[in-house]
Amino acid sequence: MNKFKTLGLGILISFFLTISSNADSIKIGTEGAYPPWNSKDASGNLIGFEVELANELCKIMKAECTIVEQDWDGMIPALLMRKFDAIMAGMSITAERQKTITFSQGYADEVASLAVMKGSDLEGMDTPEGINLSLGGSDVKKALKTITGALAGKTVCVQTATIHQNFLDSGDVGTVNVRTYKTQDEVNLDLASGRCDAALAAAVAFTDYADKSGKPVVLVGPTFSGGAFGNGVGVGIRQGGDDAIGKRDAKLLKDFNKAIDKARKQGIISKLAIKHFGFDASM
Repeated sequence: MNKFKTLGLGILISFFLTISSNADSIKIGTEGAYPPWNSKDASGNLIGFEVELANELCKIMKAECTIVEQDWDGMIPALLMRKFDAIMAGMSITAERQKTITFSQGYADEVASLAVMKGSDLEGMDTPEGINLSLGGSDVKKALKTITGALAGKTVCVQTATIHQNFLDSGDVGTVNVRTYKTQDEVNLDLASGRCDAALAAAVAFTDYADKSGKPVVLVGPTFSGGAFGNGVGVGIRQGGDDAIGKRDAKLLKDFNKAIDKARKQGIISKLAIKHFGFDASM
């Protein structure tokens, strides 16, 4: 065997050894700026519902996991570039995202809501308590018509590249003056300062902000789910392929699904949801 063949064999062996050694090592990306799903403490450590759930799922999978911070608008590109292996960042399962990545089964529900500051003329909006856009029907049509009239001429603030922005841009509530921000924290701050007439996000994102800041943030209108808002929150993973890394991604999806099943049956997800959200948001 000549030295070039030896070198090639060595590289090949090294590659497969790397894949093997990383088989039980998982890197998980999260935003760290979407409390109570994920955020950072005063020392800069990642905390929140998904950080704790990720650690629990990794224990079940008997995997060594590292949780890393990633800006929201670069989350899916970073996953595809293999900067990490999975996403746990309050990311809803939508048909549009499934064109690019795959998802585990949902581990938590994320209903959306409009929020205003107390005293807003949008308080007391007469709509059903909650609407599922996937179901359609007269209640959904009536609610969307009411919201369309209420938001006419208003500025609604929202985090960029989210299901909430997609909904506002869809035309389902007319033509809305949408102001986008890089993080939910920026949305909250501008809502409180009066730069927004209303904001749209996960309901728990607003209640968490109100509780921690003492600001009189009020949820208005219905809670939203289904349709553009997706089907719960799941672990985002690269779509599997026929090569060694693609097969590992496919296995990772199965492992996360099994771990989520076990965590649900053991009450782990319910316990963490109640701790961070104040209610059982498990699916």
